[in-house]
Amino acid sequence: MTDAISTGRIVILGAGLAALSAALRLAPRPVLVISPEALGQGASSVWAQGGVAAAMDPADTPEAHACDTVNAGAGLVDPEVARLVTNAARSRIFDLTEIGTPFDRTPDGGFVLSREAAHGAARVVRVKGDQAGAQIMKTLIRAVRATPSIQVLEGVMASGLEVAKGRVDGVRLMRASGSQEITLRAPAVLLAAGGSGGLFAATTNPHRIAGAAIGMAARAGAVISDPEFVQFHPTAMDVGIDPAPLASEALRGEGAHLLNANGERFMLAVHPDAELAPRDIVARAVYLQSKAGLRPALDTRHCLGERILTEFPAVAQACARAGIDPTRQPIPVAAAAHYHMGGVETDDTGRSSLSGLWACGEAASTGLHGANRLASNGLLEALVFADRCADSIAAITPEVTALEVELPDLAAAPLPDPQLVQRLRRAMTLGAGVVRDTVGLMACLREIDAIENSQPDCTPLLNMTATARLIAYAALNRQESRGAHFRSDYPQSQGKTGQRTRIRLTDALPSSLKETA
Repeated sequence: MTDAISTGRIVILGAGLAALSAALRLAPRPVLVISPEALGQGASSVWAQGGVAAAMDPADTPEAHACDTVNAGAGLVDPEVARLVTNAARSRIFDLTEIGTPFDRTPDGGFVLSREAAHGAARVVRVKGDQAGAQIMKTLIRAVRATPSIQVLEGVMASGLEVAKGRVDGVRLMRASGSQEITLRAPAVLLAAGGSGGLFAATTNPHRIAGAAIGMAARAGAVISDPEFVQFHPTAMDVGIDPAPLASEALRGEGAHLLNANGERFMLAVHPDAELAPRDIVARAVYLQSKAGLRPALDTRHCLGERILTEFPAVAQACARAGIDPTRQPIPVAAAAHYHMGGVETDDTGRSSLSGLWACGEAASTGLHGANRLASNGLLEALVFADRCADSIAAITPEVTALEVELPDLAAAPLPDPQLVQRLRRAMTLGAGVVRDTVGLMACLREIDAIENSQPDCTPLLNMTATARLIAYAALNRQESRGAHFRSDYPQSQGKTGQRTRIRLTDALPSSLKETA
């Protein structure tokens, strides 16, 4: 490893909505944003279609939004966190509006609101139909580029956290194209580098979003909460594209139906809310239809017709790439890994269990999502906790001036073997996917061991396998079904209210590895 360098800048790992929001909130304090790709590429936030959940309708309330959040979370949501986040939602929408986010508006100037699964009201604020993530990110990127205190290092990624005397005092960085590592000492580190969907063979997430953030925190000794809870989106487009394009939840909010190959609207027999049932219920139903060879599909013809082409342009464009005309035929769909409810455990200011480390966005586990995230609460949580993390960091970090960080030339080093990555993705889908059991989870853990042993000196791979191991181990130990975690060998929940998982990586290691950890 190259000798360490130091900076007075607060280091933010990630370049999605949470990371950029926090960087702006910290201004004029000097900040360094670490972005593996050019800003606006490779972050899950850009791909978010639905919007931001917020009680903007005068007939709606933050209390009702919090109640829906708690109910969707299947007994594991922290009610205080739900209240905190939903009470802040309106002001976050107005903040985004003030810096130029072009939210869809009604003729009288109100916000266009969509209803999504498990919401009791229409409260999802949209941008150009299904362009919320892309348009909000475009607005934030423009603001970041115009803020002198924010430096962005593009083409660089974090590979680990440096811990000294129980405190995170820096990060290990490398070129995203593969290089040796260099240590960067810093006064504070904010982890906002996304979730874990890319660990699965079927996912709606960018390939790089594959558990790296949670894995590096876990390998540094941080407490991880609820890693077994991975949300599978029920209507990823099943058209042979990896990652799978998303058929937005808002389509079902507009009245789209799920049909199988026999033309049956199968959700009617599954749940009273049919297509608008909680995501975990719809995802399992879609998965079981796929497994039975009944090729589920989403039919928008009766409710949207030609409007899908203009009101949901991302869906329409994905359909066009796949040779599908959604005005004339249903869209083939499948369940795919979409959002990780678990993550680095934080308090209500975003502090992790490690001094000097904060986390927000999908990398964090704040207690908001519980066992099943309520639709469009992900972007909301990222916005609210980005501000809370930034305020917490600012309160204990002295204001300084800082030069821009320049990395030296770094010698090339191998990235994870693509064949090993594909093995890992297959193992996770087969063993820790929509429906789980003891045999499959044990097989998954054995495969993770074999993959680690095949390239033991590749830090980025070890970050991925650390997160995969935590997901599978926690799923094996939760001998019940709850929310997005479904065990075919333990199909019932153990009571209405569950117990959250709190785990360190050493808890999940094989005994032979625990001795050297």
